[in-house]
Amino acid sequence: MYAKPDSTTMKTRVARAGDAMDAALKSLSYGMSDENRRADAAILTRNDNDAHAEIAAMPDSAQRVPNEIALGRPSRQEAEAAVRTLLRWAGDDPTREGLIDTPARVAKAYEQLFSGYKVDADKLLERVFEEVEGYSDVVLVRDIPFYSHCEHHMVPFMGLAHVAYYPSKGVVGLSKLARVVDVFAKRLQTQETMTAQIADTIESILKPRGCAVMIEAEHLCMAMRGVQKAGVSTITTQFRGVYKDDASEQVRFLTLVRNKP
Repeated sequence: MYAKPDSTTMKTRVARAGDAMDAALKSLSYGMSDENRRADAAILTRNDNDAHAEIAAMPDSAQRVPNEIALGRPSRQEAEAAVRTLLRWAGDDPTREGLIDTPARVAKAYEQLFSGYKVDADKLLERVFEEVEGYSDVVLVRDIPFYSHCEHHMVPFMGLAHVAYYPSKGVVGLSKLARVVDVFAKRLQTQETMTAQIADTIESILKPRGCAVMIEAEHLCMAMRGVQKAGVSTITTQFRGVYKDDASEQVRFLTLVRNKP
């Protein structure tokens, strides 16, 4: 047997879908103050020109998302509206005194916590000092503190980074290595990816005879949720050049990192 043809016209089905969408949007506004509801409505009805007015271009090396997503970056007002939605979803009232300014505070904090997307890490290492009186041994900056956020749960992880390299054409300012760590830490990350990104940048810009990166961190996504095991450390490493080819160089690196006065 053949199924009976659907006599509903496409126009009617589209209209019904639109009505369902309107009902869903109205349900999301439950519990909002009139002021916040009007603010969110204004956001949804603003024109496309306003949507892109605040968007600044990001350097290619800072992007981990396609350009079309980066160019569609929401406005500050949309970000604050999203925070109010999460507060309601968590079960609280975003209009109460203690939370009334929270959306603005969260948006401002995110600008700092994820500022690494706006920085070109490569440019931090462009200035090289060649007058080093023939120095060609290892340069190690250890115990660089960092704070990042797990891209899976958006929960912080923090720890120490240790970076070493054998210069070939000169050295960079020591603070620049710490800044490279910060650039990649201030993005949504996995520890493994962050370790590789730091090594990739040093290797591609400085072209050293070898570089080594080690990160040890505690992940709050393990401490606060899931298995809830606090105090657990995760260690990741990347070895390039002579460090990758010579196991004794790896031992020397680890010895220098661990043997602290």
